[in-house]
Amino acid sequence: MSEAAKPRPEFRNINVFNDLRTYRMPVAAYVSILHRVSGALMFVLLPFIIWLFDKSLSSEISFGQFTAAFTAGLWIFPGWFVKLVALALIWAYLHHFIAGVRHLYMDATHSVTKEFGKSSGAVTLVLSVALTVILGAKLFGLY
Repeated sequence: MSEAAKPRPEFRNINVFNDLRTYRMPVAAYVSILHRVSGALMFVLLPFIIWLFDKSLSSEISFGQFTAAFTAGLWIFPGWFVKLVALALIWAYLHHFIAGVRHLYMDATHSVTKEFGKSSGAVTLVLSVALTVILGAKLFGLY
């Protein structure tokens, strides 16, 4: 069968009520969505990041306030909640960075096949989650 004789694929709209439950996105789609979510999360929490940076570098007294935020809490938020927000920031940064390197590599080498998208997407998800677990264990004092 020649290339010209193959039938063209049929593209149709996805019905929200019928098809959305059974529709399966590829791994690369999840990485792309999470890349946007991680960027938005870092943008929204930018004032908190700037505050952390300022308190960690200004003086010894402000560094004490910085460390106390993770143990005693900050304003109305307990210390464990501040740690969870910091853990979310750790994940957002790591995922955004690794997914960005993935996109740069794909742009530089023109590796835009389905197979490479699937494998590099899986590597991106595994690396970002594994590094987040390791750094989260350090943040919560497990080692």
